[in-house]
Amino acid sequence: MPLDYPIHTRTLANGLRVIVSPDHTAPVVTVNLWVGVGSRHEQQGRTGFAHLFEHLMFQGSRSVAKGEHFESLMAAGGRLNATTWFDRTNYFETVPSEALELALWLEADRHGHLLDAVTQDNLDNQRDVVKEEKRQRYDNVPYGHALMEVYAAVFPEGHPYHHPTIGSMEDLDAASLEDVHDFFRRYYGPRNTVLTLCGDISEEDGFAAVERYFGGLGDTAEPTDPTGSRLQPLDGPARVERHEDVPNDRLHIGFRLPPDFTDDFYAVSLALEILGGMASSRLVKRLVRREHLANGLSCTAMGFVDGVSLGLIVADVDEDADPSEVEAHIVEELTRFAAEGPTPEELEAARAQTERSWLSALASPEERADILSHLALLHGDPSLINTNLDTHLAIGADQIREAAAAWLLPQHRAVVAHIVEEEAA
Repeated sequence: MPLDYPIHTRTLANGLRVIVSPDHTAPVVTVNLWVGVGSRHEQQGRTGFAHLFEHLMFQGSRSVAKGEHFESLMAAGGRLNATTWFDRTNYFETVPSEALELALWLEADRHGHLLDAVTQDNLDNQRDVVKEEKRQRYDNVPYGHALMEVYAAVFPEGHPYHHPTIGSMEDLDAASLEDVHDFFRRYYGPRNTVLTLCGDISEEDGFAAVERYFGGLGDTAEPTDPTGSRLQPLDGPARVERHEDVPNDRLHIGFRLPPDFTDDFYAVSLALEILGGMASSRLVKRLVRREHLANGLSCTAMGFVDGVSLGLIVADVDEDADPSEVEAHIVEELTRFAAEGPTPEELEAARAQTERSWLSALASPEERADILSHLALLHGDPSLINTNLDTHLAIGADQIREAAAAWLLPQHRAVVAHIVEEEAA
């Protein structure tokens, strides 16, 4: 039975898509914007720009001083942040209802007039901030480059998902101020943005408020629809092995998957849930609980929209175990699952986990607003929020087995193995 969250949509004359979803359970409103630009839109030699703008958007705009966006909303009792991903950049804040107009004014100023504040000094400063972030999150932590290497192994060079969102520091260093301004003009604008209001506001008041602050913004951006062709599974195993100073051996095993929000993606994501997404999953029971060859194991389906997605198995190998033995057991279970599919009990558990996860996310107006923006920007239909669960739960055992046989066979894997570096004698 479909859910029934209220969804009201309108497109402004300048192309901004607006969603209002009233929820009067608490006197707060979430403002959520998704911009159709992520790392997949970057050109070779110009990577890292999407993430750079996530930083620059908090450094002032035409009428807002550096740092004032955070300070003003936090002083009003709000909380806020932003993130960058392959397919989008999002900006969001949850504020008391009486602070909604402040939030919209601040967002409109930076989305419409950011470049007034993007000077050479500002650009240089934020490049340094991004470099420090890369050192802290990637360069100087165990396994910090693992996902970068998974992307590079799973997706061919030049593919939109081949490089990570942090980008190349060399590319950022080489970027001129005009390069950065051109990137903003190309991707930031009403026609390439979805704005969602979720919370204590009526449909009429929500649309009127957005029109008041965003209706006058001009636009140089164009919507960024997926352009890549659908990738097939890897045609043979790929392997990267690193001997480093890490706490324990770890295996990252990646697979190409079908694009997000397709029946094939739903089916293969359920397969990964059954294989290693729950405490009762096959690989967890065998490698962690029964044979004690791994300290932890997880499986994840990461949904992308441009022709392909990513499946990931991560196994932390016990210090007394051989990583090649752990990998052999994973290969064995993948092969068995592709031949046999899930048991009725496994399918029931995976469906219950899916339902619990989806309903838990929707219970929060903040996450609900994010999902609405996601569905509108990347899939063209925010009403999927009410039907997605039923579609997902309708996937049967045969579909799951067929999807596993098509996408999760061992010969389609890319392995990034981090092995504890032996100390010199």
